[in-house]
Amino acid sequence: MAVYTHVEPDDLAALVARYDIGTVLSCKGIAEGVENSNFLLETTGGRFILTLYEKRVSEDDLPFFVDLLGHLADKACPVPAMIRDREGTAIQHIAGRAACVIQFLPGISLTRPTARQCEAAGAALGAMHRAVADFPGARENSMGHRHWRGVADAAGDLDAVIPGLQAIVDAELAWLDARWPAGLPAHVVHADLFPDNVLMLGDRVTGLIDFYFAATDFRAYDVAVTHASWTFSNDGSRCDAARAGALMRGYAQQIALDEAEIAVLPLLARGAALRFLLTRAHDWIHTPADALVTRKDPLPFLNRLRRYQADDAASLFIAA
Repeated sequence: MAVYTHVEPDDLAALVARYDIGTVLSCKGIAEGVENSNFLLETTGGRFILTLYEKRVSEDDLPFFVDLLGHLADKACPVPAMIRDREGTAIQHIAGRAACVIQFLPGISLTRPTARQCEAAGAALGAMHRAVADFPGARENSMGHRHWRGVADAAGDLDAVIPGLQAIVDAELAWLDARWPAGLPAHVVHADLFPDNVLMLGDRVTGLIDFYFAATDFRAYDVAVTHASWTFSNDGSRCDAARAGALMRGYAQQIALDEAEIAVLPLLARGAALRFLLTRAHDWIHTPADALVTRKDPLPFLNRLRRYQADDAASLFIAA
């Protein structure tokens, strides 16, 4: 979440007037993440999130996200509904951007999840995978394996972010290109289920949010992304065995990965680490200086990549 585009009060009032959600009390920018402009919107009818879509989210993809969240909500997954106005329209326009008013869910995002919270997150991911298995929609993963080289090229001078990073990226891309699997079970996945995209109250998951990278990919890759984001120290230097085992245990309560998926989890995790290393490096270079946004350091994902490259990386994925 972030704020790149500011909304004028009169435009906001006109937008809210299309809905049955009351009148505006306040609207405050949320300075987290790097993808869209997000605001906490409070009205006489309650709390909502107002999202203006920027950068990597194409307006053409928004009907897919609306349908996906509707499907998951119908399957009792804790996802935020995109609110429809009196005419049944979910996708709006304001300040020159496509926008949606989104249900506000209770809970907080974690910075240091416990093993029990990791287990709950793993179970929520598995339940989401079960629910989405029959979703008829599809979307290419624009941040998937075949796009990583393009992201690296678009980032620019990677060595200016971390000395020697360009050579590391080039070598890893070549290694992954030669070994990336095919034929694994696939459907629409979240692809970005970091702790800040999961809301919790205690050890209970109350919300899965920010589906704007959701796309068709291997379900095991989604597990690898979640493993990389939930089980490491903040600097990425250490994988916590208890948290990792709990995450995998929680997922296994919902879905049993097959032998082929289990065998390539370390490889998929290397890909996940590289993907976030590249996008963070890109945003580190290209985020506007005047944007109300928190840039994310790429180094912790370089550290994760190194851990997943180790000979014993398979041990990190044992459900315990």
